[in-house]
Amino acid sequence: MASIDGLPPLREVIRAHDLVAKKQLGQNFLLDLNLTARIARSAGDLTGADVLEVGPGPGGLTRGLLAEGARHVVVVEKDPRALPALDEIAAHYPGRLTVLMGDALALDVAAHLTPPVKVVANLPYNVGTELLIRWLSPPAWPPFWQSLTLMFQKEVAERIVARPGDDAYGRLALLAQWRAEPRIVMTLPPEAFTPAPKVHSAVVHLTRLEAPRYPADGAVLSRITAMAFNQRRKMLRSSLKGLGPDIEQKLLAAGIPPTARAEEIGLAQFCALARSLA
Repeated sequence: MASIDGLPPLREVIRAHDLVAKKQLGQNFLLDLNLTARIARSAGDLTGADVLEVGPGPGGLTRGLLAEGARHVVVVEKDPRALPALDEIAAHYPGRLTVLMGDALALDVAAHLTPPVKVVANLPYNVGTELLIRWLSPPAWPPFWQSLTLMFQKEVAERIVARPGDDAYGRLALLAQWRAEPRIVMTLPPEAFTPAPKVHSAVVHLTRLEAPRYPADGAVLSRITAMAFNQRRKMLRSSLKGLGPDIEQKLLAAGIPPTARAEEIGLAQFCALARSLA
């Protein structure tokens, strides 16, 4: 694989720094620099933006982001073995790469970024969904980011963009589509990665909405959807009975048949129910 920036190919970088992917860290490295550049481009124009990347590993996507003109890239890496490779990239792009060591679930990354901010990452599989939910559920909206361009297992990506009636439709679709516009922009086969995972992967691009699509209290909406989809085969009057003895009346007031199941109900109706309960 030819280099995109004059730095060594990623296979050489991994060999030089003994960066064998660790399963316990959720690592699957994407070594094709043409693909990492495509992912970077799918985030849109980066030239006037700071970019946050989680789990850069040997830095393939990091190099794509910098080569595509990102103003500044902040990476969060938990694996100290990756530091030498990332330091080489930082030296090649003076002043444009900041490396933070630590757990992305624990760090205050916003303090290191200057708006506008885009998040672009091949997320470790073991924390990807939790990070997405955190980015979609900040204390105040709009959040620190303009867009999220994230790689997930294809099954998770399909859950993010699913519609009522789809097999993949559930709480993740509702939380994502309430405050953002998500779409799948790329799919990748297992053999694109080292080591190859057992599943296909997909890149989802989420553009934030300046205000939620429908008014609702986020905590109430999250609780309702969790209860409804934890027992998705039950009628809502049964799965939500813990919300109060008058739940049938609340459902009817929101335009929801009490005998309906969660997978049949759209975002607007769930938000109406959240307003009624709040």
